[in-house]
Amino acid sequence: MSKKIFLIAGTQDGRKLAEFLSGKNFDVTASVVSDYGRKLLETCAGVKINDKPLDCDELEKILRTEKFNCLVDASHPYAKNISANAIDAAKSAQVTYIRYERAEVAFAYEKIFHVDSYEAAALKARELGKNIYLTTGSRSLKVFVDMLKDCNVTARILPTAEVLTQCEELGLTPKQIVAIQGPFSTELNVELFKHASAQVIVTKDGGQIGGADTKLEAAKILGLPVVMIDRPKISYPNKAETFDAVLKLLEEIR
Repeated sequence: MSKKIFLIAGTQDGRKLAEFLSGKNFDVTASVVSDYGRKLLETCAGVKINDKPLDCDELEKILRTEKFNCLVDASHPYAKNISANAIDAAKSAQVTYIRYERAEVAFAYEKIFHVDSYEAAALKARELGKNIYLTTGSRSLKVFVDMLKDCNVTARILPTAEVLTQCEELGLTPKQIVAIQGPFSTELNVELFKHASAQVIVTKDGGQIGGADTKLEAAKILGLPVVMIDRPKISYPNKAETFDAVLKLLEEIR
């Protein structure tokens, strides 16, 4: 009988991991919270889908009642609350927790300024320039819009109706919005940064799959300072940075 895996997806590599584990004959249920995420998961052969948002108690109940053997947390590297809930739920349900997290990008550039929060990033960016280019996603947009009212902000976001509506409600004009889906080459990043007359780039270390490497390379080519929001510090019970490492941990479960 194959092990039952509850996998928190919602990222490109999370979906690929779900398909990878299904291909290794695990019984995989992947969890997403958006219609877009569900549509992408529907192309993954053999993977069951949960698209109901779950709090910690609801997640624990599913893990316990449906007799999952393991919870694999492949949420975004910055989804701190999701991971905290997953760790607690797995512990309460007495289910093994494994964190899959894409490797960070190692990049040598003297103009990278590390901070530990969106608020600190806004403050640092304002010190470094007036034309600020955000590549931090839509969830943190309000923080930057509120704190950078005296700056020229350009926000690069996913081209979905929900996110565009959010930008409009925050008062961003079409000129301030770059609605485009990655991945982006270094060359395209250079042109986008130049087009916006960017003086500061604000980003997160989403790893290579998140395009952190090409953003940093483009900023270096243009000599632009980069405000890097570091990943949250979480003590994971088990952690892997590759699909094979996840598989090895799963095979060790008794």
